[in-house]
Amino acid sequence: MNFYFQKIRKRCRLLCLIGCITLMFSVGLADTAMAASAKQIDAEADKALERLINEEGGKEFAKNAKALLIMPSVGKGALIVGIEHGKGALRIGGETVDYYSMSSGSVGLQVGGEAKDIIIAFMTTAALEKFRTSKNWEAGVDGNIAVVAAGDGGALTTFSGKEPIQAVVFDVKGLFFDFSLKGGKFSKLDKSDLKK
Repeated sequence: MNFYFQKIRKRCRLLCLIGCITLMFSVGLADTAMAASAKQIDAEADKALERLINEEGGKEFAKNAKALLIMPSVGKGALIVGIEHGKGALRIGGETVDYYSMSSGSVGLQVGGEAKDIIIAFMTTAALEKFRTSKNWEAGVDGNIAVVAAGDGGALTTFSGKEPIQAVVFDVKGLFFDFSLKGGKFSKLDKSDLKK
């Protein structure tokens, strides 16, 4: 009986330790993301957009969109619980009109961190307006985001005007093909909260 209680106590300590480490890591990740200024977000968004334009079919993908939400360097920290967070710029006609934050979480066996550039294209005015008027827009609930896959030779050939919201995701190696944005929450940032 005593052995049973010792075993439970060890498991509880291990879970508490994992929880503390995850919390410290996620707070550090959030602090880094919160420190961004509008200027930094725009500079990083320019780099992410350049990556898209340099892909075969990328220029046409961007040109066909009513607006682009560019989320550069979305960071993920994970130790059992994975947390993704980042800030980005919503651009219409090449101009930044608003800034947004994105966050999502997942539970499962995962360790480490990674960063991705996510570019979300609003292909219809209706989809864009719904996004802009939502307080906390959630992928998969308020609208679906179709992640564009590359065709033969890695070109962005599979996008179409049929899906109202489409996305391209890059990791450090290039285009990311097996990715879901479901559960990602997007919130408009108050420009006064961003560093100058």
